[in-house]
Amino acid sequence: MRALALLIAGIMLGSPAIAQTADGAAARPAPLERGSGAYPALFEERADLPDHVVYRPANIGALGRAKLGIYVFGNGGCSADGTSSRNHLLEIASHGYLVIASGTIPKLTDAATPPSPPSAPGTKLTSATQTRALTDAIDWAQRENGRAGSPFKGRIATAEIAASGWSCGGLQALSAAQDPRVTTAVIMNSGFFPEGANPIGGVVSDKALLKTLHGSILYVLGGPTDIAVANGTDDFGRIGHIPAALVNIPVGHGGTYMKPHGGIAAEVVTAWLDWRLKADRTAAARFVGKDCGFCRDPRVTIERKNFD
Repeated sequence: MRALALLIAGIMLGSPAIAQTADGAAARPAPLERGSGAYPALFEERADLPDHVVYRPANIGALGRAKLGIYVFGNGGCSADGTSSRNHLLEIASHGYLVIASGTIPKLTDAATPPSPPSAPGTKLTSATQTRALTDAIDWAQRENGRAGSPFKGRIATAEIAASGWSCGGLQALSAAQDPRVTTAVIMNSGFFPEGANPIGGVVSDKALLKTLHGSILYVLGGPTDIAVANGTDDFGRIGHIPAALVNIPVGHGGTYMKPHGGIAAEVVTAWLDWRLKADRTAAARFVGKDCGFCRDPRVTIERKNFD
C-alpha cells in the first residue's frame, strides 16, 4: 500500500507545463502542439470558469454547422495542473471537441513541489482538485451555449458529454459519470480500488457505483506494468449492463498523454468519442465487429461487451 501511495504522490507532480495565452501564443519558445485534427486547437484560462483550463479549436467559426462535444477531464494524481496532459487534450479538441480540464495553467515561476507521502499507516494522500470540478465544467459549457455574447453560443452539443480522467482523475471521472447528463465515460489508467484500499482522501472509490453507470464506458489501461491494470480490469469485469470496452496499450501507468498528438491513447479515445457522441460509422468500425480496426491493430489489445 505504501508503495502504491508513493507512486501516486509522484504522479501528482504531473508534467511541467508550458503556459499559453488565449490566442495560442506560448510563454516559452518551445513549440506547442495544436493537434492533428481539422481544427487546430489552443488552451486558455477563462475568468468565467476559474480553476479550469479550456481546450478548444482556435477558430470556432471553422466548425461551420458542426457543434462541439464536451469532454471533461480529471488530471493524473488529481493535480491542479490543467496542462499536465495537454498533448492528449489538444489532440481531442482539434477533432471538434470542447475539452475542459480541472486546475490552472502553471506560471513559469511556479515551483513543482511534490505532496508529502503518508507519514504513518492509514494516512491518506490529499487531492488538489475536487470531483465536482468535472460537473462544474459541464454546467459552464451548457450555460455558455445559451449565453448572449458567448463565443460558444449555439456552438456546443450540450447532450454529447464525456467524463474522463487519468489515474486519480479517472476515479473522479467514475463519480462524475453518475451525472445523468453524461453520455459516456473514458477511464484512463485507473479503476476503483478494492474495498478499504483507497489511499487518496476526498476521492470516492466504490465498486458499487459501477452498477449505476449509464450510457457506455471505455477503459484505457497501460498493460501489465500499469499499476492500475488490476483495478481497471476488475471494474470492466463487473460491468454487465452497458456497452463497455477495455483497450490495453503496453506502455505502463504513464500512458501516452505527452507523446506527439497524445499518442495511440488519444487516437483510441478520439475514435470512441466520435462513435459514442457523434455516431460516426467509420469510428464505430474501429470497435465493432469481428474484424474491428483495433481488433487487428498490433499496438493494442481490446475486449468488448454489450455492444449492439
